[in-house]
Amino acid sequence: MKSWMGLATLLAVTSMMSAAPASAGTTFDTVKARGFVICGVHTSSPGFSAPDSQGAWKGLDIDVCRGIAAAMFGDAEKTRYVPTTSQQRFTALQSGEVDVLTRNTTLTLTRDTALGFNFAGVNFYDGQAFIVKTKSGVTSARQLDGATVCVQQGTTGELNLADYFRSNNMKLLAVTLERIEDGIGAFLDGRCDAFTADGSQLAAIRVSAIPRPEDALVLPERISKEPLGPVVRHGDDQWGDLVRWVLYAMIEAEELGISRANVDEMLKSPNPAVQRALGVVPGFGKSLGVDERWAYNIIKQIGNYGDSFERHLGQGSPVKLARGLNDLWTRGGLMYALPLR
Repeated sequence: MKSWMGLATLLAVTSMMSAAPASAGTTFDTVKARGFVICGVHTSSPGFSAPDSQGAWKGLDIDVCRGIAAAMFGDAEKTRYVPTTSQQRFTALQSGEVDVLTRNTTLTLTRDTALGFNFAGVNFYDGQAFIVKTKSGVTSARQLDGATVCVQQGTTGELNLADYFRSNNMKLLAVTLERIEDGIGAFLDGRCDAFTADGSQLAAIRVSAIPRPEDALVLPERISKEPLGPVVRHGDDQWGDLVRWVLYAMIEAEELGISRANVDEMLKSPNPAVQRALGVVPGFGKSLGVDERWAYNIIKQIGNYGDSFERHLGQGSPVKLARGLNDLWTRGGLMYALPLR
């Protein structure tokens, strides 16, 4: 059985790698000539990637895609979104259907190497958790021995779930479902005792998909590390550089106190770091192949990382997540921009 499983895995990886377009390294020029960015996004993950009541895509991950467009074209609206499931997302990127994945995708060794991807930084530090019904009386993941747990196919959650139960000598009946919406439905219908996914997703699900949020509880344990970030293809260095520095520019802007509200005023700042970041002192735009005001355009149209977080996930949003690990490093978090110099 193990031999057959190993062969199946090898064939799947080989198939995905062979799907990579021959022009994988030309994405920057292709996007520039096309006039808009095509981003692979989640089918629906409130706070990260989901359409609003008017059909407009909103979320922390959507803002990364819009930031890329703002940097390249000076217009954050020059984007197209392709909803992808956890299983479809990698094929969509490898085949060239999308230019970049801006959806909650965990950086792992296998994805970074065998599947032929590059991760352009981390825009959210997360961890896998469980959601249960309040009436179950369960308040800790250690009480789930013998439980039926729903988990989405094609995610790191499948392995994490099995590892957690095995390492704690607990019995598990796992039910795998293709879409996160299917998992939520199974949980609400009582087909599983718990549903597992990234903690941030579960927090969003609790307030957006549970009719009475107080009827569900996200358990406190985090059973994995889930660093999430945008993904590009191997061998696409110029494109990868742009995606990476869009993310860092948003974090750097928050570190420097540059926000959507004050960016025009900050153009007059005598601070050399601010002048470099906003293109008052030229050079960075040329290095990336875009306009010198690339970072100014991002902040003016979208805001810094903190602006985006607060709008979609923070206390001003329905999700109401604390910054936690996703706060700036100067405030005890892990968000740290590489130097713009």
